[in-house]
This record gives sequence, C-alpha cells and structure tokens, in this order.
Amino acid sequence: MRLPLAQSLAQARHPLHIAEVVETATTEFLAQCLEPDSLDFAQMPPFGSWVRAVDEESGNHIYGVVYHATTRPLDSVHRATALGLSLMELREQQPQIFAMLKTEFRSAIVGFQTAQGDAVYQHLPPRPPQVHQAVYRCEPEEIIAFTERLDFLRTLMEMRGAPVDGLIGAVIRTVYQFRRLDRAWLVQAGRTLNVLLKDDYDRLRIILSQIHP
Repeated sequence: MRLPLAQSLAQARHPLHIAEVVETATTEFLAQCLEPDSLDFAQMPPFGSWVRAVDEESGNHIYGVVYHATTRPLDSVHRATALGLSLMELREQQPQIFAMLKTEFRSAIVGFQTAQGDAVYQHLPPRPPQVHQAVYRCEPEEIIAFTERLDFLRTLMEMRGAPVDGLIGAVIRTVYQFRRLDRAWLVQAGRTLNVLLKDDYDRLRIILSQIHP
C-alpha cells in the first residue's frame, strides 16, 4: 500500500515542496532550500526531520532524515558580516541580504518506496534522487507509516560522516512525538538499538537520554 501522501507530486510548488537536490550520492543527498516568497531567510529543516525526494526515472520515493544544515553566501568569495540589525531592520535597510544567502541541508537516505506503491524498503535504494529533483517535507502520517518497522535504524547506524548517535536520538524523538508518546513503539526501538549496539549500554543510554516528549 502506498504511504500517505506519497503520490504524484508533479504540480508546481506543492505546499510540502521545500528544496531541490543539488548534489547526490549513494547514501545521502544535498538539497538547497527554495527561496521564500517574502523577504525572509529560507526555512532550515530541523535536525532529524524527515524529507522525501522522487527519482523521476524509476518513480521511487526516497526517504531521508536531515543531519546537517547550513546558511551561507551564494559564492565562496564573500562572507556574511555582522550588521547589528534586527530581522525587521534587515528587511527595511538591507533587503538584498536575503537574495545573497542560501540554505542547504544534507539528508541520510533511510529507505524508499517503489513507484507502484506496493512495497516499502528500509535500506538504500538502487540509486539516490537525481540532481534538480524536488525535495518534500514528510507529513506525520507517512512518517508513522514508514516507521512501523525499525530496520532503518541499522541503516542510520552505518552512516559515515554524520553525528550518528545524536541523529538517531533526534529521529526517534521526532517519531515518538508524532506517535503521541506510544510507549510500546519506544520500547521496541530501544530493544532494536540494544541489538545493534551489541550491549554497548553507555552509548544506548546516551541515545535514549535524548528522547523526551
């Protein structure tokens, strides 16, 4: 069965459309946030939040969790300098600032759904989303559906170059809140982590200590 909201998203500027893939790799993708319609900074997705992209050639819906985000100048020559202005003052006195910055985020790939919507896999897809593919924010319903199984935790545990323990804590915390503090699901997540960590109780304790309502 197709996950909620994982449908054709070809329409222009879907409400959940927040970014575009600008760099891609087997285990992750880098996306640049779309510019807001008003004078403001692009909204940076929270650490551990869930996003989805579509590989248009295969039709696979690829799911990822955000593990790193930055806001910086468009080019590598100029750096942002402190101006001592409030956000309101920036809009009035330096409106060009908003067009000179970009917000990007990296997402670790945790699984995918086939184009037909008949299967969900919690491992790396045959290939990641392509450059210039749209990236969408996931709704709570599809996150809950995706996390009925917990195999994705192993995929995250094997991620390189990411703050894995903090990321896993943030991901479980997010899902736990979306599941309205489902204690049974949290216990199962803890048991799964215990197996993956091979009785490394100190590390397990640190991860679980980051999970709270």
